[in-house]
Amino acid sequence: MDGSPANNYKIIAMVGALLAMLLSALDQTIVATALPQIVREFNGLEHMSWVYASYLIASTVAIPVYGKLSDIYGRRGFFLGGIVIFLAGSVLSGLSQSMLQLILFRGLQGIGAGAIMVNSIALIGDLFTPAERGRWQGLIGGVYGIASIAGPLMGGWLTDNISWRWIFYINLPLGALALIVIATTLPRIRPEKMERSIDYWGAVSLAAALVTLLLGFVWGGSEYPWISPQIIGLFAATGVFLLLFMIVEERVPSPILPLGLFKHRALSISSTATFLISFAMFGAVAFLPLYAQSVVGFSATNSGLALTPLMLGAVFSSAIAGQIISRRGTYKSMAIGGMALSALGIYLFSHISVDTSEVTMVEYMVLLGLGIGVSFPIYTIVVQSAFDRNKLGVVTATIQMFRSIGSAVGIAVMGSLLNNGLAGKLANIASNPFVRSVKRISPAAPLTNISADTLQSFLAGEGGQKLRSVVAAAPVTQRTQLEQGLLHFIQTLKEALAGSIANVFFVTMFLVLAATVSTLFLPVINLHPLKKRPLPEEVGVELEAELALAEPEDEPEL
Repeated sequence: MDGSPANNYKIIAMVGALLAMLLSALDQTIVATALPQIVREFNGLEHMSWVYASYLIASTVAIPVYGKLSDIYGRRGFFLGGIVIFLAGSVLSGLSQSMLQLILFRGLQGIGAGAIMVNSIALIGDLFTPAERGRWQGLIGGVYGIASIAGPLMGGWLTDNISWRWIFYINLPLGALALIVIATTLPRIRPEKMERSIDYWGAVSLAAALVTLLLGFVWGGSEYPWISPQIIGLFAATGVFLLLFMIVEERVPSPILPLGLFKHRALSISSTATFLISFAMFGAVAFLPLYAQSVVGFSATNSGLALTPLMLGAVFSSAIAGQIISRRGTYKSMAIGGMALSALGIYLFSHISVDTSEVTMVEYMVLLGLGIGVSFPIYTIVVQSAFDRNKLGVVTATIQMFRSIGSAVGIAVMGSLLNNGLAGKLANIASNPFVRSVKRISPAAPLTNISADTLQSFLAGEGGQKLRSVVAAAPVTQRTQLEQGLLHFIQTLKEALAGSIANVFFVTMFLVLAATVSTLFLPVINLHPLKKRPLPEEVGVELEAELALAEPEDEPEL
């Protein structure tokens, strides 16, 4: 990149966008270590999952709406407005006096986060050439990796030393800085002339389809059985709303998500691969901290650090891949290689057991992280390079939407797969000699309901402590035998959990392989020849002299 004043403004504007993206990414992870304290204060254990779900559902629904609106009216206003909404939700979340208030205000945060996510990434397409976008997409991937590491640490420290409310208040100084930087450096980009009618019915029907779909997967297998009338009804409603959405999109002059865009292989294949990767990665990787805490023996606090090697590998490879793409202008071979490396990492994880060492786990995680980091940013680069500027918001939002849906569906489905696997492995646990011996000595011992839901308590929680108390209080003549039986019993539970998590990774491997196969059909767009991309003609008056880089006719065709 050159060192011209206009280029410096672009870089500063992107720094502000990365700060805003860091905020939205942190709030997906920072809550994890603070949630136990929040639940205790509000007595809201039964609603705990909704603290995550409300944020995820709101941001997923908002992403396609913001993507289309920013294409019509420009990104600057929606970007700044999204940050303001996010900060307002942060303040209100910190002031919450009940679980219901916190859930609602987290949803408000999610609405703001949707605007931040889609506009941060679409802005890369506005300001930089296809060949330059790689390094910035790599930095976006790095932001997510940093948030995954820093979020749990920051949340735990603030909760222990100040108050859980500060996990939300900490957003204010960072958000204010991002707001100032973006407001003062981001040019007022006037979109090309296009149909400005708003597709209200399309937005409503798409939002309804996404809400019912995500609710079905959030509630399925936890609140209600998968084949219950409630879950079947939600999925049926999803089908109805999707059909209505498709009918609306074919008839309105300016659809919120033009279905014809999916005829382009760049978008259809990138969306498919992104969904499969997110489904697989988020669904399986979510259980690694559980393995670290319950099988390896990490403390509850340190289990949040279990993914650090994976995230560091992802941050490193994402940055390197971005640089290579920017310099060479090619990406397909890297995408396929990243997917193959991810599949290998997932395959290795499908062989973990109670005997897997910490060193081996770190090696597997670094390998998987390297694969994820290479492949994840590429699909956004491809779709941004395949479409005109007036569609950047829509296609970027589409990729983000499939990523969010894939992660939500993956966590729900893989969680159900894990629970079903555990149920099968623990079906005969009542016949365990230790269980029978303890029940004879202490009929009130907490062994009446050993299931997937209670297993973690026995391995790293209150259930295990109670069992040790029962053994300590047993007659001296029986104590040695019971102590040995307890060790064998705990080992049996660990083997059941490790085996079930390994099975989840085995299923995940096929999803990653499917994503790899789909990537083989990704179209090749040569990015390298496009060295410079002038900013749009319309910029803020105060920046006009600095940002006039080239005449309009110099702009390359995509």
